[in-house]
Amino acid sequence: MALPIVGSLKDCCSFEQTVTRYISQLYEFPSHVINTWHSPASLGNLYLATNPFIGGLIFSLFVAFALYLVSEVNGNVSLIDQSWSILPSIYNIHYVTYARLSGLNTKRLEVLVFVSVIWSIRLTYNFYRKGGYSKGSDDYRWDILRKMISPSLFVVFNIIFISLIQSLLLFLITAPTYLMLLVTPFTESITVADYVFASVLLALIVYEYIADQQQWHYQVAKKIYNETARVTREYTQQDLERGFVVTGLWSKSRHPNFLAEQAIWVVFYVWGSWTSHKYINWSSVGVISYLILFQGSTSFTEKITAAKYREYKEYQKSVRKFIPNFSSTYYGHALKEKDP
Repeated sequence: MALPIVGSLKDCCSFEQTVTRYISQLYEFPSHVINTWHSPASLGNLYLATNPFIGGLIFSLFVAFALYLVSEVNGNVSLIDQSWSILPSIYNIHYVTYARLSGLNTKRLEVLVFVSVIWSIRLTYNFYRKGGYSKGSDDYRWDILRKMISPSLFVVFNIIFISLIQSLLLFLITAPTYLMLLVTPFTESITVADYVFASVLLALIVYEYIADQQQWHYQVAKKIYNETARVTREYTQQDLERGFVVTGLWSKSRHPNFLAEQAIWVVFYVWGSWTSHKYINWSSVGVISYLILFQGSTSFTEKITAAKYREYKEYQKSVRKFIPNFSSTYYGHALKEKDP
């Protein structure tokens, strides 16, 4: 039986009962594929015979291996960045597909997948318009890191962190969906609370969209100014010469889009935990790792930005990194408090 046989909601959150006892499937899977690859029906049976969490784990390991091989061939290690907005929804769709094929009620999971796909479409489009899918596109941070460490050390970094850890991370942040699948027999198919969680997530997606849109408008205006010396009406010459956006949500938080992105996956985790009635459980490893990654990557990005733009250090002193301060607004060179 690929789905764990559990007797209560508490058991659904047991890592030993729902994951550990199926680890052997990870090692057995390659031989099963070799024996069944010639038959679509047999492959379908293998899919259902494999625990859904283990199945997702196998796919994430395959993705990591494939990304590393391709990065070695073309020298581009940003393929994981191009997959970032897509892979989590693939895993969520996998869980709802497995649940439906197993005869479980999937209404709650379908709502989750709907929100997940909206998140994917928006983030993928934003990455696309910035040239993220252009031929030869590479994250500038990796180029800088290449210059900071030896080539052999960068290869190790590519294998362990860029390819493996990040691929596993994009799988693990969807672990709460696995919990939601497991608790289905013990809970109502969908409740008002599920729609509340979905609404909060959609609101966060809109917030992230607004932040990204404000940054995009600024970058377009800056490009026009740099190429033609023309100042668009939304900004002053000082704004454009500053080099980075400090208006709108960016006057309250240095990374409002990152704030929303982290909050989205925290809410996904809380949603999964709420359905299981156990708010601290093993599925938190994904979102905790996600938050840690954002702390490190944001600090690295800010170090680069501060070296590039003279005013950025003043901006750092005046505006919080993530949590917005709505009682004050940054106007450039000074933080002016609102009138009480």
